[in-house]
Amino acid sequence: MGRFSLAPKPAAKPEPDVPPVAAAAPAPAPAPESVATPVAAAPEPAPKPKSAAQAAPPQGGALDMRLRLHARLIDELDLAKLDKLSESELRREVMKLTADFARAERMALNTTDLQELGASIYDEMVGLGPIEPLLKDDSINDILINGPFQVYVERRGELELTPVHFRDNDHLLRIVNRIVAGVGRRIDESQPMVDARLPDGSRVNAAINPIAIDGAAVSIRKFSKKPLTLEKLVEVGAMPQAVADFLYGAVRARVSTVISGGTGSGKTTLLNALSAAISEGERLITIEDAAELQLQQPHVVRMETRPPNIEGKGEIRQRELVKNALRMRPDRVILGEVRAEEAFDMLQAMNTGHEGSMATIHANNPREAIGRLEQMIAMGGMNISPDAMRQGIASAIGLIVQAMRLPDGKRKLTHVTEIVGMEGNVVQMQDIFTFNRTHTAPDGTVHGEFRATGLRPRCLDEMTRRGLPYDTANFDPSKVLLSC
Repeated sequence: MGRFSLAPKPAAKPEPDVPPVAAAAPAPAPAPESVATPVAAAPEPAPKPKSAAQAAPPQGGALDMRLRLHARLIDELDLAKLDKLSESELRREVMKLTADFARAERMALNTTDLQELGASIYDEMVGLGPIEPLLKDDSINDILINGPFQVYVERRGELELTPVHFRDNDHLLRIVNRIVAGVGRRIDESQPMVDARLPDGSRVNAAINPIAIDGAAVSIRKFSKKPLTLEKLVEVGAMPQAVADFLYGAVRARVSTVISGGTGSGKTTLLNALSAAISEGERLITIEDAAELQLQQPHVVRMETRPPNIEGKGEIRQRELVKNALRMRPDRVILGEVRAEEAFDMLQAMNTGHEGSMATIHANNPREAIGRLEQMIAMGGMNISPDAMRQGIASAIGLIVQAMRLPDGKRKLTHVTEIVGMEGNVVQMQDIFTFNRTHTAPDGTVHGEFRATGLRPRCLDEMTRRGLPYDTANFDPSKVLLSC
């Protein structure tokens, strides 16, 4: 890369009254020719640094070098002893062999470059290769791999292309197989899609050929090392303090809650934050496709679905896990995401002594969330009338909390909606809090305000009966207003 940074210098034109070659050549006749020749040739190297794409060849060369070194280390290391080495011992061994390789290849590397090369080789051996630095970057929320040569990341709600790439699709597939094998799953042509997770809890979805035409497609939702609390969500403007206090009291009072929102809207983050209100004396059972919830209570049983084996047998779906969880004496059942017929079993749990259970669902607003639940119950093949389904929903769920990712990348709560019962064959709902967008600034920032509707939530009486520290007597939701 260093040699590219010097390329523009020959392109700089000399001042017309100071001919640089004339001073070096005393003969007057040849001077014009010697000056004319370099001036005409100088612009040719200038276009080299025009675009970032021209930096790819050096990076590709560095990647090839790392892969060659990786292959050599595999040959020279005693693989049988690797499992017996600690992480620090293995790093030292890799650094020693990397230094030997650099000397043998006559590579001009300083100490920092050598350490970076050794670290990248270590990542290639035991980590996730080129994307390992992205996983360690706390400012990145998502890593999106579109084939071996295109890796995007999301920072602060904005997507950006990185210079990271893999050598080829086989290189990328090795990393994908390393991920899925770590959680006992598989991906191949017969099963080209998989949900998995990394050891730190980050969620991974991968698709390969023949589903993904241009190479393996991998999406990684990174696991937050420090789960966001309600206080932090208030600090970043996702909700005002009054809304956070109300939701904390509702969860504490065992109001069954469904968190609705689109992909990447912060549903799981909000569920983690609200779970802090659950008493440490309760037994919680979580059910997920890929475990990613970060509950802080001491008594948590985590359950995860299982895909079918190579013979198409052995699949365990969320519905079976929900049924089994009800036999395990839970105080609350928490579903990472309701997707299909398990919705019926979730409602049954909420209606049979497991108040305060929680779940997330994909929907654009609270009313659509009700419709989605009806569709999911119908997917189970139950012979239940629409009126009975809606009655079950109205009696099981107390609150629907809607989350949204705004165009500027920020996540906000847009509705806190209470289900109050049935009127005819329609589920009756009332908004307690809403977020109203007022305008968008020239820089794309969305501005708006949280406002209470003025309706008194029915669950406030239950909070009072449970003796929660919430000023229900003087609660006036019409006074809640926060511009942001």
